[in-house]
Amino acid sequence: MSDDRLIVALDVPNAIAALELTEKLGDAVSFYKIGLGMLTGGGLALANELKQEHDKRIFLDMKLFDIGATVEAAVRGLAQFDLDFLTVHGDPHVVRAAKEGAAGSDLKILAVTILTSLERSDLDDSLIRDGAVSDLVAERAGRAFDAGADGVISSPNEAAVIRGLPGANGRLIVTPGVRPAGAALGDQKRVATPASAVESGVDHIVVGRPVWQASDPRGAAQAITEEMRQTDAARAKS
Repeated sequence: MSDDRLIVALDVPNAIAALELTEKLGDAVSFYKIGLGMLTGGGLALANELKQEHDKRIFLDMKLFDIGATVEAAVRGLAQFDLDFLTVHGDPHVVRAAKEGAAGSDLKILAVTILTSLERSDLDDSLIRDGAVSDLVAERAGRAFDAGADGVISSPNEAAVIRGLPGANGRLIVTPGVRPAGAALGDQKRVATPASAVESGVDHIVVGRPVWQASDPRGAAQAITEEMRQTDAARAKS
């Protein structure tokens, strides 16, 4: 039985490999992320097929960033595919334009705060102003909420702080950088386990390689779902 809090990232070479993976996962997964790397490998067609023919929920992770008019036009075009989530960079002008483009659809606009593959030294290299990463994430999240974002992308480490923001009520928190205990970190630097992510108040976790690189992808997905449910049960008893 699936739990749509788990979003599996289809970060595989092409749509054919992605469909093969979804067949292996079956009803253990109901929500998939299709990212920029899949776009030239049939990503939009894949999104449409999974949505329309297999009744899956779809998170299109494009991280759009451009002038307002271009973002608005791009989002308006994507909204016609009846997808569920779309990411844009969390700059207020981008979020406002994306919301205009999504108007009249059920597409949720999620704002990227700071990529979970980055840490303070990376921000220094990019000339991002001083301050703790967690503080900058919270500030960007607050500004994105003010601009109308339906939710934000953040690491699990900042989720609890974001959940406490005045504008966070009713907004989504979606966290990549989630790794089951013992899994390789890959290119992620600010990570947490599924259990600790749930405890911090996130709505959805995104997991890729620990599922699709597993010898038993379906079993790996089911183990993550069970870990979240056990966390729910423990919290209910406390």
